[in-house]
Amino acid sequence: MNQPLAYVHPQARVANNVVIEPFVTIEKNVEVDEGTWIGHHVTIMEGAKVGKNCRIFPGAVIAAIPQDLKFAGEETNVYIGNNTTIREFVTINRGTKASYKTVVGDNCLLMAYVHVAHDCIIGNHVILANAATLAGHIEIDDWAIVGGLAAIHQFVKIGVHSMISGGGMARKDIPPFTKAAREPLSYVGVNSIGLRRRGFTSEQITSIQEIYRIIYLKNLNVSQAVNIIEADVPATPERDEILTFISQSTRGIMKGYGKLFNKEK
Repeated sequence: MNQPLAYVHPQARVANNVVIEPFVTIEKNVEVDEGTWIGHHVTIMEGAKVGKNCRIFPGAVIAAIPQDLKFAGEETNVYIGNNTTIREFVTINRGTKASYKTVVGDNCLLMAYVHVAHDCIIGNHVILANAATLAGHIEIDDWAIVGGLAAIHQFVKIGVHSMISGGGMARKDIPPFTKAAREPLSYVGVNSIGLRRRGFTSEQITSIQEIYRIIYLKNLNVSQAVNIIEADVPATPERDEILTFISQSTRGIMKGYGKLFNKEK
């Protein structure tokens, strides 16, 4: 860790086997766990907690204050999980008093120029491709993939195992297991390739596809579709994940492509 060309605040807690390259700045009230590599010209600001075996590439800035005019200097944090890779010039902002934290989970990949704003909660095994931009208060569930140059509106939720195309503009919630593409961002199918790669069986994928046929291809509103799914589709963890996601959506779920689609309760 002894790198004479880096600045590590005396009050920072950095594990002994952390590798710190030249021209790194680590401020006070920062924790970096064992096995992490920090590339040159990285800035880790007050309030960051970085897990084990992470890789943070040159130019990244972790835990800068939020770009939120309501921020009043409250003490907040950024939490980075274990085995996460943060590529060049990624920016991850601290939380605000809304939740006091921004979280990136374990085994994530944030590619170059990604921005994660205040109070975002990112799950495990999430991939954010180059220059994906997250506004504040976004939740991304495990195994989701956000394509390059995609932009996510504040308070949007992105479901488990879903995939958003490059350049997508997500204004509504993206349900679990789906693919979202086109403009406006719309349902274009189930993420079946991703699900197969992660061990889902053909029967599980077929059941998920049938659920989304009811939601998006039967000319129903959300309430009608949910009632049919609850009555006619056998209960499975995947079915329950979808129904719970819809019931908890506050912004409404994305539309089907080329049709009017309303979230009614």
